[in-house]
Amino acid sequence: MSLYNLLSKRNSVSAGTNLVGKFTQSVRRIVQDVKDEGTASGQTKEEVIETNERLRLVRIRLEESYDTAKRALVGLMGKYNESKTVRNVFQRYTMLKAMIKDVIRLETQYWTLVDIPKQEKQETVPAFVLKACTIMEKSQKSGDGVKTAQKIAEDEEKRKERLERLSDMITAQIEAENTQMTNDLYRLLKKYSGLRNIIRELKSEYVNSKVYPIFPRYTILKDLIKDIMHNPDYMEVCHEVDPV
Repeated sequence: MSLYNLLSKRNSVSAGTNLVGKFTQSVRRIVQDVKDEGTASGQTKEEVIETNERLRLVRIRLEESYDTAKRALVGLMGKYNESKTVRNVFQRYTMLKAMIKDVIRLETQYWTLVDIPKQEKQETVPAFVLKACTIMEKSQKSGDGVKTAQKIAEDEEKRKERLERLSDMITAQIEAENTQMTNDLYRLLKKYSGLRNIIRELKSEYVNSKVYPIFPRYTILKDLIKDIMHNPDYMEVCHEVDPV
């Protein structure tokens, strides 16, 4: 084979390879464009990204309230166990009242614990989570509006980084991440709801106990704390290790 024919054949193969490569890239772009037209839920990529951001921010807010409630109840148990060494009934009675007040005070500080809705029987997990998101977004935590310029800049920089990461993903990937975040948030909502109900009930029972004289009330207060200790909602979370 002549040198001319050999070079012509090589150029032909190279051109064919480039053509195939360009065709493959074109197909990939078309496939991604089709995928990014929307999802099974009918959301566009922009809407899926917005949902991702909502879920992330609400989870941060909910985790703060969850950790506050959990620490308060775990702290109550610690104080109760320490009070067992006090033999003087009057002193221990005063201690019991004080430690319970430290917990139920959270119910009067509306900005400390967020309120979440009740899940209806026919309500799906995604629908319930988004409903909870809407309610929590409307309730502003005390101090949320007071941010330094540096803090605002840092938050905006982190937000840009998150959005850049999501923009590099296809819609189906973001939706899969949203599904996982929704399920995780749902479990956290349920655990938080359990602790919040414990605190509400503790407050109600504590107020009702005020009609009793000191000695029967002393027993009532001890029983209130011991009931929490054996409550399934408390037992589920009391051994969790807080992040460092």
